[in-house]
Amino acid sequence: MSGKNKTESHGVPWEEGYGYVQALRHGDTVYISGQVAHEGADLVAPAPVDADGRVTDFRNTAAQMRRCYVNAALLLERFGASLDDVVDEVIYVVDAAEGNAVAGTVRKEAYGRPDPQVASTLVGTPRLAFPELLVEIKLVARL
Repeated sequence: MSGKNKTESHGVPWEEGYGYVQALRHGDTVYISGQVAHEGADLVAPAPVDADGRVTDFRNTAAQMRRCYVNAALLLERFGASLDDVVDEVIYVVDAAEGNAVAGTVRKEAYGRPDPQVASTLVGTPRLAFPELLVEIKLVARL
């Protein structure tokens, strides 16, 4: 990579297992891999799942979404940036109705304003990397 490129990771086991970095700065753009709700290697507010690994309760969606933004902010800080520098986000949710119900409030909290100045897409998906995950957020920031 050129001298202007830089990568960052959280140091969690799934980075090596899957083979990726959490963030990559290329020039003046920072690409943040999908952030999930974890602190260290522990999931935050994991959803309850049944014996087949299906989510039985989606009420932790907001709590997980908040933690996704915290993790993204931690990465952005390493580049001298913040959520104020985010220009695009994709929010993946296991339950689109619940995700849509909480996203407005959580996003406004995370960005610290009633009208976050970021392009945003909310996508419903049947499952994420771990069965207990309800939310994953991918971001692009400009420095």
